[in-house]
Amino acid sequence: MAEIAEKVRNGQRLSLEDGMFLYQSDDLLTIGQLANEANQRKNGNNVYFIENMTLYFTNVCEAHCAFCNYRKDEGQEGAFTLTGEEMIDYVEKHITPGVREFHITGGHNDKVPFQYYKDCIRALKNKYPHITIKAYTAAEIDFFSRISGLSYKEVLQELREAGLDTMPGGGAEILSDHYRQKMRVEKATLDQWLEVHRTAHQLGFKTHATMLYGSIESQEQRLQHMIYLRELQDETNGFMVFIPLAVQPISQSAGIKRRTSAFDDLKTIAISRLMVDNFPHVKAYFINIGTQLTQLALSFGASDVHGTLVRERISHSAGALTPAGLTRDELIWLVKGAGRTPIERDTFYNVIKTY
Repeated sequence: MAEIAEKVRNGQRLSLEDGMFLYQSDDLLTIGQLANEANQRKNGNNVYFIENMTLYFTNVCEAHCAFCNYRKDEGQEGAFTLTGEEMIDYVEKHITPGVREFHITGGHNDKVPFQYYKDCIRALKNKYPHITIKAYTAAEIDFFSRISGLSYKEVLQELREAGLDTMPGGGAEILSDHYRQKMRVEKATLDQWLEVHRTAHQLGFKTHATMLYGSIESQEQRLQHMIYLRELQDETNGFMVFIPLAVQPISQSAGIKRRTSAFDDLKTIAISRLMVDNFPHVKAYFINIGTQLTQLALSFGASDVHGTLVRERISHSAGALTPAGLTRDELIWLVKGAGRTPIERDTFYNVIKTY
């Protein structure tokens, strides 16, 4: 641990073996202290959040990933595919005055053409030109490429022309082909996910990256996932934030043994901060770990608490017990309660207001 601490304090990069030592150590407070030091060097006491809305155009999906309880088949009860106009009706009913970002993910619906996905973005951008559109994971971009016959670059260029501003980090799950096979991740492979983000960065997009941990993956696979992202960041410098996501059980009534432990959540956030040393931010996602653990995570390397969300659905369809959204005042209280400075930001971490 002393050797690792020395590396961290001298700005030296941690190896896979260092990460394994940290995961196998029960000295959570020292790991958290090191992550806190690394984060303080980058961000001081600042903790960022955004006023955003999560939107879902379709839950129809050709894939059958083992961890997903959100997807539906075409015609199944509860399946939906909204037009741009229908989405605008929904937004008009639920939007709050300070919203700066639409966070859009959804199913891989092969019953509609690529044009549909472009039209959805264009309709929103035309109606709300001042709101940043964060839409379509790398797995969705790969899917659009398959159904359209276009390259990743062409897909991204056409989406940008329609109004796309940035991409969320989903679809990564665990960047391991063995994991993806075992968990029936019937979408972009490890290499395809990375290549989509590489292409986006080359086109000038700034993007996000996630890791869905807590199912069948090994600690080594989690660390290798972080290293893949770190290597791509070395190459492109296009990622803004790393978001470890605790996997949710299929049922809200699932017992404690089916959920990640608070110990593992805090350790994973701290190790993430130490391993992905070239990412500006690591996010604590209250939807998956709860508000109080999110507060604690701010002393374990996290510098972002996501946003207001208004109404999150994907994690909640899988059994999340947390609020589906928080108000701006609640987020400010959450950050101040942890002794940190709340910073309202835009999608690209430009400061809107310091509280």
